[in-house]
Amino acid sequence: MGAFIKWLRPLSDCPQVPKVEGVLMWVLLVATSPGSWAQQGTQPQSIKIEGDITLGGLFPVHSRGPAGVPCGEVKKEKGIHRLEAMMYALDQINSDPDLLPNITLGARILDTCSRDTYALEQSLTFVQALIQKDNSDVRCSNGEPPIIPKPERVVGVIGASGSSVSIMVANVLRLFAIPQISYASTAPELSDNSRYEFFSRVVPPDSYQAQAMVDIVKAMGWNYVSTIASEGNYGESGVDAFLQISREAGGLCIGQSIKIPREPRPGEFEKIIKRLMETSNARGVIIFANEDDIKRVLQAAKSANLTGHFLFVGSDSWGAKSSPIQDQEDVAEGAVTILPKRASIDGFDQYFSSRSLENNRRNIWFAEFWEDDFKCKLTRPGIKYEPGRRKCTGEQERISQDSQYEQEGKVQFVIDAVYAMAHALHSMHLDLCPGYMGVCEKMDPVEGRMLLQYIRSVNFNGSAGTGVMFNENGDAPGRYDIFQYQLSNVSNPGYKHIGQWTNHLRINPEEMQWSGGDHKVPESVCSFPCESGERKKMVKGVPCCWHCELCDGYQYLLDEFSCDMCPFDMRPLKNRTGCRPTPIIKLEWSSPWAIIPVFLAILGILATTGCIVTFIRFNDTPIVRASGRELSYVLLTGIFLIYLITFLMIAEPSIAVCAFRRLLLGLGMCISYSAMLTKTNRIYRIFEQGKKSVTPPKFISPTSQLIITFILISVQVLGVFIWFGVMPPHTIIDYEEQKPPNPEFARGVLKCDMSDLSLILCLSYSIVLMITCTVYAIKSRGVPETFNEAKPIGFTMYTTCIVWLAFVPIFFGTAQSTEKMFIQTTTLTVSMSLSATVSLGMLYIPKVYVIIFHPEQNVQKRKRSFKAVVQAATVSTHLSQKSNDKQNGESKIEPDRSQ
Repeated sequence: MGAFIKWLRPLSDCPQVPKVEGVLMWVLLVATSPGSWAQQGTQPQSIKIEGDITLGGLFPVHSRGPAGVPCGEVKKEKGIHRLEAMMYALDQINSDPDLLPNITLGARILDTCSRDTYALEQSLTFVQALIQKDNSDVRCSNGEPPIIPKPERVVGVIGASGSSVSIMVANVLRLFAIPQISYASTAPELSDNSRYEFFSRVVPPDSYQAQAMVDIVKAMGWNYVSTIASEGNYGESGVDAFLQISREAGGLCIGQSIKIPREPRPGEFEKIIKRLMETSNARGVIIFANEDDIKRVLQAAKSANLTGHFLFVGSDSWGAKSSPIQDQEDVAEGAVTILPKRASIDGFDQYFSSRSLENNRRNIWFAEFWEDDFKCKLTRPGIKYEPGRRKCTGEQERISQDSQYEQEGKVQFVIDAVYAMAHALHSMHLDLCPGYMGVCEKMDPVEGRMLLQYIRSVNFNGSAGTGVMFNENGDAPGRYDIFQYQLSNVSNPGYKHIGQWTNHLRINPEEMQWSGGDHKVPESVCSFPCESGERKKMVKGVPCCWHCELCDGYQYLLDEFSCDMCPFDMRPLKNRTGCRPTPIIKLEWSSPWAIIPVFLAILGILATTGCIVTFIRFNDTPIVRASGRELSYVLLTGIFLIYLITFLMIAEPSIAVCAFRRLLLGLGMCISYSAMLTKTNRIYRIFEQGKKSVTPPKFISPTSQLIITFILISVQVLGVFIWFGVMPPHTIIDYEEQKPPNPEFARGVLKCDMSDLSLILCLSYSIVLMITCTVYAIKSRGVPETFNEAKPIGFTMYTTCIVWLAFVPIFFGTAQSTEKMFIQTTTLTVSMSLSATVSLGMLYIPKVYVIIFHPEQNVQKRKRSFKAVVQAATVSTHLSQKSNDKQNGESKIEPDRSQ
């Protein structure tokens, strides 16, 4: 322990090494911890290739071993293929007369065993030459100081593979200013130039990959996905980058974000599938995980009978590999995967397929690969031969002929990383050693910080023909190929290239197909789009989830999140995406609501006209003279106007029609009831005056009666003209009258500006006259029927009152009806026609009947003097007083017609 501390102590005095005591102590603790592999006696193995300049190499030759054991079984593709790619690149460079002429590149290649802590211990090999060891207390037996060979100096490191391993190693290499170029580490964390300033990589970081995956998800129209990440820098950083980019882009929500532990417990993957199904609408699953975790996720989905449900989008760890989906092809069908743009290097295939146990002794792990690849066993000293297992011959086996071979995906990037280091050294040599053959003093040793600057400046076409360059953070450009695993309806099931991503996505949707061979992209959305006319009511905290609510009533969809009321004169479209004008209607002549009133009015007009014509024709006959010709013509004119108002009420509203409605609506009734009131008042006054004296009352002459009638009529006319002055007549469109809950039945009603109140006020004066006339008719009921029209007028008024009493509840009871205008117009016109018909039928039809069909009764009778009238009134009074004491029919007094 003390010797190791002495070995590390001079680090703090090295001018080129930053004083990062915390990191040094951490390295110290790891290297000297009780669980350290070195302490357990496991000596690191490495490949040594001699050269003028030595590069370091870190490869996961073996998998992670079980607890207590650093390394597991050999990794053929990720380990041996990549390691051989570095040696192949070194051979190519050393044989190239134009690249580093007369300078040979050597290498020290170490196994990381896919474990970050083990890789850290191994990487200490690279810094030995930079550590000044204190050997003052070491002496040979003769007392002379020992001759200690100077350790090789590593100028740069190729690797590592996993991001967690690269992060661990980068912390140490940074202390000693050793540049590092990774061929597979993609964690976004490594782009932090302030922490990993000596780290570069020929593969793009996962932030680019995450952007590409976000673009893929959006291109497929998904807005609700889940994520799965393997615990560690690669998985967690990848998902974090995906989440951050999706938040910045907007419109993408995460249903579940699940992390797979480094050491999953039994049943862990079944729980993962159950969690994914908690948000089953999130069918899209973004997966940043290692191959083993991917395979176990697919197995768990298949066991849960969810084949075809999940739509996987895999990162480059899945890529176009067959191992993660082996025996799970049906679950993986439709999976979209991403892989840094690469190409198969034909020269490497020829090189690797020619490797054998005889010509590849420099690779100390090649024998293990051989045994695993050909499923045979080599006989080696100290190793007991397993009975039952085929013995390796070493001569008959041929790679790619006697075993399955497919170039590993990162081979291209390993070669590019080695060439990037070589090009940087070449440029450095040209600048520092112009014209010098070999390594000059200025490059012995190679200064790490200067070499880093040359690395960041390289720009050449790599092994696949694509440009190799680095940005200020040491990241390579983002270039990805997009694949989809297709199984159904294809002649050659497997990964199909469907697009690429280079700063933006280019994908061919026609080449995509999903479970069962369906070409329609499945949906992975939290909520499906709302129907036409439905607004989104967002779920709190989940911007991609919503409930759909219909814009009801007279609302339309203002935007996708809100409804708004249509203007008062409009109604929503059927799909509620906007508003349309409300249809305007009026009472049509062909409407059933108009036919009946018009029919009654026509009959009434014909009858009234007949009466007027008859009276004019027989104007000087006794019956016409006895009925009071002057007032009769006035009354018949009023009845005619009452019938006429029906046509004005049904006619299309205009300013003229509205003006005549105002004028004639109450005028006809006013004329009729004014004339009848004048008649009943005259009779009442005559008989009341007759009870008191023989002097006739005033104003009973025909002229007086006309004047009284016209005075009464003038009140109505004056009121209407005042109304004209205060509020000139005009038309309106009433959109509230016919506005039912269903806007499809909404209508605007074209009408005159007469409210229910103004209409009643217009008729109120006539109603007052009618009631007054009724009162006088009641008071005059005792007048002998042979004297006057008092009793017919009385019956007329009683019947008219009944008609108008029925009118009131019908008229106002339909105020809330959607057909209010039609019902009220019909009710009003029919009521007026009935009241006019009652007056016509009671007062004039019998007279016309006698005049036409019984002219013999239309004869002159003796003229009665006022004295006869007084006598009749007196007799009538006595009869009314004695009627209570006598039985019916005992006495009857005939009026004296001789007077």
